[in-house]
Amino acid sequence: MDAQLKRGLLDVCVLTAIKTEDSYGYKIIKDTKPYVELSESTLYTILKRLENAKMLTVYTAIHGGRLRKYYRITQNGINRINEFKKEWDEVISVYQFIIKEGKKQ
Repeated sequence: MDAQLKRGLLDVCVLTAIKTEDSYGYKIIKDTKPYVELSESTLYTILKRLENAKMLTVYTAIHGGRLRKYYRITQNGINRINEFKKEWDEVISVYQFIIKEGKKQ
């Protein structure tokens, strides 16, 4: 898969994983595992990129006596998910064209 396409897909997967509730690294990996394989190093690179893009914020809280880093989606992150949903129709159209090898219906 093209690296840029995969990067975009993974970004949206991570944003979706934290859309309904704040989450932390291990839980994000666990929640996305049925759909996409994410290593810890890949996830934390994505989380840092999304934080820099202001699509999520980070805070720490004590859990089980340990400090844990939590991620919260921002309005920019929600907007990115919504943009992706609109773009997906175009991706499906291109995919259908490709699997039919460019033949008109």
